Amino acid sequence: MDAALVPADLIMTSSAVFTGRDATPQAGAVAVADDRIVWVGPGGELPEHLQGPRTVMADYGDALIMPGFHDAHLHFFHSALYLSPLAERFCGENEADAVARLAPLAARRPAGSWLLTQGWRDYLWNPAGMPSQASLDEVYPDRPVAMYSGDAHTLWLNTCALERLGIDDTSEPPAGGSYDRDEEGHLTGIVREAAAMALMPRIVDEFSREELLDAYRSFAAYCNERGITGVCDVSLMAMPGLDFVRDDLFAALEKAGELTVRVSMFPTLLEDRSRLAALKAAHQGPLLRAQGFKQFFDGVSSQHTAWIHDPYSNARFENDCGRPTVPADAMEALVAPAAAEGAPVRIHAIGDEAIHQCIDIFERHPVAASCHPERAGQAEGSRPRHTIEHLENFQPDDIERLAAAGIVASVQPRHITLDPGGPERDLGPQRVPYMWPFRSLLDAGAVLAFGTDSPVTDIDPINAVYTAVTRRDADSHEPAGGWLPDERITLAEALGAYTAGSAVAAQRAHELGCLEPGKFADIVVLEPNPFTLTDDDLQRTQVQATYVGGRKAYERLEP
Repeated sequence: MDAALVPADLIMTSSAVFTGRDATPQAGAVAVADDRIVWVGPGGELPEHLQGPRTVMADYGDALIMPGFHDAHLHFFHSALYLSPLAERFCGENEADAVARLAPLAARRPAGSWLLTQGWRDYLWNPAGMPSQASLDEVYPDRPVAMYSGDAHTLWLNTCALERLGIDDTSEPPAGGSYDRDEEGHLTGIVREAAAMALMPRIVDEFSREELLDAYRSFAAYCNERGITGVCDVSLMAMPGLDFVRDDLFAALEKAGELTVRVSMFPTLLEDRSRLAALKAAHQGPLLRAQGFKQFFDGVSSQHTAWIHDPYSNARFENDCGRPTVPADAMEALVAPAAAEGAPVRIHAIGDEAIHQCIDIFERHPVAASCHPERAGQAEGSRPRHTIEHLENFQPDDIERLAAAGIVASVQPRHITLDPGGPERDLGPQRVPYMWPFRSLLDAGAVLAFGTDSPVTDIDPINAVYTAVTRRDADSHEPAGGWLPDERITLAEALGAYTAGSAVAAQRAHELGCLEPGKFADIVVLEPNPFTLTDDDLQRTQVQATYVGGRKAYERLEP
């Protein structure tokens, strides 16, 4: 029998179907067979062969049927960990409050075990100021405490933790990191950048494989509840063995039939590129694949470690321009052979000079399309592309350059409002207009891919879409009128960035991101239809159902 004439397993209908190709939703239907979409069109004109005796009909009324959300940039291990009973995630009102919030974790974890958290941001505290080990020592003198900052670039430790990790006043940090010291040269308990990340494997080593698998299952379900059908799990840091892309945990869930998100893995790009080849060989199923590399060019603006062309406005020393994590020629030496082998590279670049140099490298070394014969004859958006991650502030001419080079802009809308007043403080009024320029990037023809950088921000895509459309914080709804409101984008553009755009970043645009025949049936249903809401009310919409490969992964039960 002709496969095209096989009845559908599922037919979904609604007065509002957003395919991702059209600017506005239309009344229609989506038919699914196995894990693929086989037909999309007007609901009243279903081909007769699609409806068989076992076809499930799902009428979603006026709710919006659209492609599933795809988070283009997150760290699955840490996201799962900090939402599990194994750890906690919070900011706290101040240093003392952050210490107090450890109590529930301390009560449920075994005596003597690590207390691990993430989320504090000293610049949001009242009073603001960097914490120290003293406040932790007072409450937990005999128990190791490790508290990662909200941006995951700084670690706050107590004395017991430092002792267990073998760090003392004579210790030297690894390259790219630092141990803060007081005026007398003693450790303060603050560990930064590469030095902080290097400690993570030792801290989490006490968690069992089963505990981590439970955390992964729970986080996948958490994603499904928020309409997320796919994620890009990207390397956490560049040091060998510290990317935390745990294909072993994903594979165990996949084998058990418990993997409910489509995962694209991006391990660290090193001189030895064998890990990607091994991952590609081991994981070739529709749910779990390795798609490219990740590297890091700089740090973050709030800590003056993002690499910028001119000194920070509130410079801490002469020529305070941040720094590259590796010299530009060393980065190019990593990218060039990977690109020649057909491997797309994603580079963390936040400061304007890091972005500028990254574009230079990607212009000279595009992904070799000849290494991907399976993409021959497919749409331009399906060709492999390099990606820049975060892109917080641009040199003006680089917006057009990025678009012309076909580089994907992987951005996290909720980063815009993480540090109110921070861009003005650190970069000054002349550079602020080029911060997170979503409208300008789209107008230049660039591909936007949306994500959350979870656990840095929560993974809920509705809140990220709200921020992209309004340029306001999803929690406080500030500032009134939006921050840099000329850079607002439309709802359709924001949803497109979270679906089709993210599929490009995942290197899977040929099979994900839109509702069209032949693509995976990764679908989410939202009610009320956000296209019927004002921008201010977008957060009212809720996920009614999530399908991954045509299989229902989540359904909201009415209260």
